[in-house]
Amino acid sequence: LIDMVSDQEILEAYKILANKEGVFVEPASAASVAGILKLNKADYFKKTKSPRIVCILTGHGLKDPDRAIKTIKEPKVVPANLKSILTQIDY
Repeated sequence: LIDMVSDQEILEAYKILANKEGVFVEPASAASVAGILKLNKADYFKKTKSPRIVCILTGHGLKDPDRAIKTIKEPKVVPANLKSILTQIDY
């Protein structure tokens, strides 16, 4: 099976890998995961008998650090006291 994924789908997979799995890859390496996510949305895996899915992730995120910097939000600065911190996290 060969399919295409968009740059947007790749960047979404790139973010998911970092946020959910703690894996920092370059965007090109996230293309295989983007393809899996696309097929999953189309219910492709409900039609198959194979329970295993393998994605090869080869490129480290430090190959393209500018992309990571562009996709993250600036951290919020709060006063160094407990009340401010708890307010920031809606506690």
